[in-house]
Amino acid sequence: MDDHSLEEFRRRWQEELAQAQAQRKRRRPEAAERRPRRLEVAPGRGEQASGYLALAQGLLEGAGRPPAARATRAERQDAASRSRSPPARESAGGGEQLVDQLIRDLNEMDDVPFFDIQLPYELAINIFQYLNRKELGRCAQVSKTWKVIAEDEVLWYRLCQQEGHLPESSISDYSCWKLIFQECLAREHMLRTNWKNRKGAVSELEHIPDAVLCDVHSHDGVVIAGYTSGDVRVWDTRTWDYVAPFLESEYEDDDEPGMQPYVSFVRINSSLAVAAYEDGFLNIWDLRTGRYPIHRFEHDARIQALALSQDDVTIATASAFDVVMLYPNEEGYWQISAEFEVQKLVDYLEIVPDTGRYPVAVATAGDLVYLLKAEDSARTLHYVYGQPVTCLDVSANQVAFGVKSLGWVYEGNKILVYSLEAERCLSKLGNALGDFTCVNLRDSPPNLMVSGNMDRRVRIHDLRSDKIALSLSAHQLGVSAVQMDDWKIVSGGEEGLVSVWDYRMNQKLWEVHSRHPVRHISFNSHSLITANVPYERVVRNADLDTFTTHRRHRGLIHAYEFAVDQLTFQSPLPICRSPCDTMAGYNYDLALAFPYDHS
Repeated sequence: MDDHSLEEFRRRWQEELAQAQAQRKRRRPEAAERRPRRLEVAPGRGEQASGYLALAQGLLEGAGRPPAARATRAERQDAASRSRSPPARESAGGGEQLVDQLIRDLNEMDDVPFFDIQLPYELAINIFQYLNRKELGRCAQVSKTWKVIAEDEVLWYRLCQQEGHLPESSISDYSCWKLIFQECLAREHMLRTNWKNRKGAVSELEHIPDAVLCDVHSHDGVVIAGYTSGDVRVWDTRTWDYVAPFLESEYEDDDEPGMQPYVSFVRINSSLAVAAYEDGFLNIWDLRTGRYPIHRFEHDARIQALALSQDDVTIATASAFDVVMLYPNEEGYWQISAEFEVQKLVDYLEIVPDTGRYPVAVATAGDLVYLLKAEDSARTLHYVYGQPVTCLDVSANQVAFGVKSLGWVYEGNKILVYSLEAERCLSKLGNALGDFTCVNLRDSPPNLMVSGNMDRRVRIHDLRSDKIALSLSAHQLGVSAVQMDDWKIVSGGEEGLVSVWDYRMNQKLWEVHSRHPVRHISFNSHSLITANVPYERVVRNADLDTFTTHRRHRGLIHAYEFAVDQLTFQSPLPICRSPCDTMAGYNYDLALAFPYDHS
């Protein structure tokens, strides 16, 4: 490009910018009258950038020259041939100078906008809502206007809801949701650190004298336990109130101790507590009204399985060859909503969550798996002769159960996953030598499932690929209970050992040992509840009712709390509690709270 072309380029550039400025000044008063108040996403510059963009495009396409100065095809070929000669360096040097001059002119100009658009505030919020917390933090550093948008309460409230923090809160509950989100992340990090380092508080729930623990269940920190004496107790570990009330049964008060039937099963949810007894009676308590049962149901034979819905008040029981579903009517009177007849005695029974108006249950009886829907008859979901079912768990859309392989053709013990909607098998997982004793599908992360086996191993199954994602050698006498979340596994064994694993690192974090097999494990982000239930349900020596005797022969229930802000003077074990009436809190090391773990 010669000197004449360069001067012509600069002259046209300045004229274009002057025209854009004049056009912007003419349009600004008209736009102010027509449009409502708007927020600029970037510092306002004007629409003269359109002239700059057109000029830059013309420069790139060779349109910056005047028509008389445009080269023909022959002239471009001559220029290309001359570019191989030494004088071409001067032309290249002129092009570099032109680019440098363009950059200097752009740096000196204040009228080139950062963005050539203006957006209403609501539209900007709709765009920013697709950003995560890291991207919002980066956008807040662009300008003051962007900082106002990136720190809007609506955006950070949505982030809190998406990541599971304060799900029941509304946007008006807090004034600064960004600060609340930071506090939630800090608390989550603290809880994870306490889980890994075994830091927190532990309490042993008080036992009943002259009674052996029979069954334990928990829901959202509320624990229910049944004993051989026929007593049923409830603890609320969320308030650290360990003076558990008795749930009264309707047996005669003059019955001698030990004459009442054993408690065979207990279940609890947010509103109901249910206990089944050896003589076939079923008691239902409303936790909001009092300690006396609101309904009592009687079976002709022993109750073999009991299930309580975690979402509503549906109860399912199995006795002899009948499965009964109980549900209160509009007046509050309990009645049989559905009744089914099966071919064999029921071993496992679960109620499917989130089924709407009509409850759905899944029952296993030997080698049969039944799908029980209200307003319909019992339907066989799975049946293979000679292959009994060894464990069961359900989710909203699927059911998983372990199958023991017997007979001449041995295919290995497997876990089958069925679709409840299509009623067909989706996956066949594992090929173990031992029996699968427990499986957890409902509490596992999406597309994952954890199981325990008599071959001492805990396995994580990938439901997408039908493969075993991880296998851990956990318990010497077999796994009896297991649960997992997005980073850890808590497993219990027949030898009484409770182990906590970080399965991402394939590493055991810590363990606690008791005498009896672990029959119940339930945890959330900040607490853990474990129960060791003995095989024998006989009190060996009622006269020597000491803490050591109970620990050895009558079962244990432990409640762990890993949230530091809930630690109080009642946190350590009962034998370690100070009689001083002080409210000071401390961080207790759980490793020091169990001096007899391996005794």
